[in-house]
Amino acid sequence: MNINNLFFLPWTIAGILSFLITPLVIRYAGKIGIVDDPKLNKHAKVIHTYPVPRGGGIPIFIALVISSLIFLPMDKHIVGILIGAVILVVMGFLDDKYNLNPYLRLILGFAAASSPIIAGIGISFISNPLGGVINLSQPQINFTFLGNHSIWILSDLFALFWITFLMNIVNMGAKGVDGQMSGVTVIGALTIAFLSLKFSADIAQWPVIILAAITAGAYLGFLPWHIFPQKIMPGYGGSTLAGYLLAILSILSTTKVGALMVVLGVPLIDTGYTIIRRIATGKSPVWGDRGHLHHRLLDAGMSKSQVALFYWLITAMLGFAALNLNTGEKVYTMIGIAVAVGGLIIWLTYRPKKTT
Repeated sequence: MNINNLFFLPWTIAGILSFLITPLVIRYAGKIGIVDDPKLNKHAKVIHTYPVPRGGGIPIFIALVISSLIFLPMDKHIVGILIGAVILVVMGFLDDKYNLNPYLRLILGFAAASSPIIAGIGISFISNPLGGVINLSQPQINFTFLGNHSIWILSDLFALFWITFLMNIVNMGAKGVDGQMSGVTVIGALTIAFLSLKFSADIAQWPVIILAAITAGAYLGFLPWHIFPQKIMPGYGGSTLAGYLLAILSILSTTKVGALMVVLGVPLIDTGYTIIRRIATGKSPVWGDRGHLHHRLLDAGMSKSQVALFYWLITAMLGFAALNLNTGEKVYTMIGIAVAVGGLIIWLTYRPKKTT
């Protein structure tokens, strides 16, 4: 299969669909009650100053489904992925409309993550930073019910928590300002596509490349409507769908979990620090606040566009690095990111404030 059919055509179709469908959601958002008005929503994390439609996950999901039906075989893996995506988008719509309890969203997120795992997507082996690989394929539970089935306990649990973890990382750490999450997702999906293209001679990697291209295209098509000043927000559905797809792609692309951790290193480390900070101050780790890195950059005087560009550039540089790092180098890179992000957060928190 040539590069056009593997990448450019799915990427283009998904992008066009997302770009054309998003204005329809914007148009009807008020009628279905998914507009976020800062005068009514007084939450500390709200930084927009005018009513903005939510529901960005809807056009992205539609673009994903249509493009998948065109370019991917509807085997059990793709069906499982799409069922999980349906759960996330429905949950996202309900959250956009009713502001669901974060713990309910977390439970539904686990349900969505379990769908591709039930369909047979899992992590059997992961690279050991000290050398070799870690086998997650044992122990297994084998049983017969309408056919022969196996549950790979460690593999399935690792995949379940990895997918759910990344969904929340993208939602919490990469969704702060206009355009931020969409651009980061495009770069993450492109990185996985380029990693998989290295093995394009392997027919098993073709669906991974196509799905990565569709994901990148769908979020790229949404991006013009999301950049400052945003016409629509991705909402909980759009952000968790991004993390869900990226996590699954990292599993399918010969288990590039470490590479994706490097690419998303800044939101990952920022979210980790945020959760620790919330717990240390006696707050719930899942209730939002105005303490993320993107909030601190805004408070330091950067504009929303500058913050989004900062995240895009850092993610792109880390994505380029991830294409060329071995397992040990990825570990050292993550340590470096943790130190750099931690230092930046401390400096932004305690820097001398200008007086007027």
